[in-house]
Amino acid sequence: MKSQTTLRIKDWADEDKPREKLLAKGKKELSDTELLAILLGSGSIGQSAVELAKSILEEHGNSLTALSQADIHALKKAKGVGDAKAVTMLAALELGRRMRDERDSNQVAVIRNSNDLFDCIGPNLVDVPHEEFWAVYLNIKKRVVGKVRISSGGISDTTVDLRLIFKGAIEKNAVCLAVAHNHPSGILTPSNNDIELTQRIKKAGEILHIKLIDHLIVGILPNCKSDYYSFAENGRL
Repeated sequence: MKSQTTLRIKDWADEDKPREKLLAKGKKELSDTELLAILLGSGSIGQSAVELAKSILEEHGNSLTALSQADIHALKKAKGVGDAKAVTMLAALELGRRMRDERDSNQVAVIRNSNDLFDCIGPNLVDVPHEEFWAVYLNIKKRVVGKVRISSGGISDTTVDLRLIFKGAIEKNAVCLAVAHNHPSGILTPSNNDIELTQRIKKAGEILHIKLIDHLIVGILPNCKSDYYSFAENGRL
């Protein structure tokens, strides 16, 4: 039997090589696989960088959001991925996340409903592999005047100090607020602790005349799509 070999990228036609394609046609013409292949730089024995990139994306449901949740150990499970390739991927994904946060911070959002709130805070939370709790502060016109990470914890919970939530609200002169946290498991059903905490925040806000308008639980579902549970939409406020 003849051994099968994989055609190396350098042996491809120039118009099919990811780097050359980017130079000739621009970055928007490349697929996620091709962009990831450029980061990888090379493949492994028996597969090109493009084939390696394709297998990595398939392992994460062809979702860049799911890929961004992977740690270095998970990425290194792919054949041909060592520290250098894993670190390069993580660095690129983190730069993308920071660019998104920078862009969002320069936009003044108006929160009219839970979907607006998810658009505002979801990007900060959906791909975090541990639980975090955030507060979003609003003025009388429901414009966002600030959003702050209140706490960061483990895989299944995080400790929330109500004093920190309302300290930020007072400093921002907020008249109402919303809170959000993530469930890394992707199961968005609120726990008893989530329900109890929501009521505590609501009651504390009533004393200070700072209304709690919603509490979102966000996460990535098994189908790799991001989604949320809204306490307000479900009549739990």
